[in-house]
Amino acid sequence: MPRHGENIRKRADGRWEGRYMVYHPEKGKKQRSIYGKTYGEVKKRKNQALKDVVNLEPIDADTKTTPDKREILFEKVIPEWFEKIKKTKKHATYIKYCYIYKTYLTDILAEHFLSDAATEHFQDMLISRTMNCSESIKKSIYSVLAGILSYGAENYYITPVRLKRKIPTSAKKKLNIYTRREQTILLRYLYENMDIRKMGIILCLSTGLRLGEICSLKWMDIDFQNKVLFVNHTVQRIAVNDQKTKTALQVGSPKTACSQREVPLSDEILLLLSRFKHHGAYVLNDSGPLEPRTYQYQFERFQKQAGIDCKNFHVLRHTFATNCIGNGVDVKSLSEILGHSNVQITLNRYVHPSLDTKRQYMNHISSVYGQIVGQGL
Repeated sequence: MPRHGENIRKRADGRWEGRYMVYHPEKGKKQRSIYGKTYGEVKKRKNQALKDVVNLEPIDADTKTTPDKREILFEKVIPEWFEKIKKTKKHATYIKYCYIYKTYLTDILAEHFLSDAATEHFQDMLISRTMNCSESIKKSIYSVLAGILSYGAENYYITPVRLKRKIPTSAKKKLNIYTRREQTILLRYLYENMDIRKMGIILCLSTGLRLGEICSLKWMDIDFQNKVLFVNHTVQRIAVNDQKTKTALQVGSPKTACSQREVPLSDEILLLLSRFKHHGAYVLNDSGPLEPRTYQYQFERFQKQAGIDCKNFHVLRHTFATNCIGNGVDVKSLSEILGHSNVQITLNRYVHPSLDTKRQYMNHISSVYGQIVGQGL
């Protein structure tokens, strides 16, 4: 039970809260709180926090000691930051960050202070470590390190460190889409001897669903009466117990809050869905979500059998977006159908005008000039 003077209480929402004081170099004394499910958990965490405060060199307001003088080891901040990430981020994100830290940052950060990150030697060492990594991995490494430094600056009142990352100067990679000819060949193949897996490809090409979203789609997510598909889940294979080699399928919420969305369905797609509707829970697989890699491999076989070049599954989403723009769909509507947080993502990443579309625009401009010349005559 709580004792008088411990400053630990049970809140109205059922959680326990422990309060203690720390010294802020500019604001003076500041109260902080620790939360937990039980009194014992909060007491233990509070006692540890008080030890941490005592172990830090106090900042005397009458001296010129600055926050930079606080030497905090990475090994002290990292566990706390990961505990925060575990509670505030998706589990897949937490697992990814654990892998990035253990694979690329453990030895770099060992026995270093947070303030060392501002030195030229540390940043050169980081650049050297990430030199042969892909841009995606580099981005994740810097994201993890920046998060740790930000947490340290916020909770231990040290000066924030700005990481210097060399931005690649190479041209932006052009994302691929199906040409009109390729779409025609693929659709003819899919409609011939169609089965439920081929129908799923047509559904993605007609709605812009992601691979994980179609593999986790349930029949209960489809409202046949109101002609709407609800994107409520996604499935992906993630590491188990922070290991890279041991993985398991996990069904979770979509990529972002905006990704949880309603997608209107055409009459033709509804007919296809009705044709293949079965009594299982999931659309593509009776008893559970379909393994995304399995569907990706099957999609590659479909393309080979159709006689077109193999492309990644995501090309279906890009092609859908490009077709929508080419047929007059406004960007705001398309952005909501795709589940983007803003229209710039839609325009910059998913809309790729084809050569045929550009040629139509050029012919239209030429016809306008022809009309002007005709009027002048």
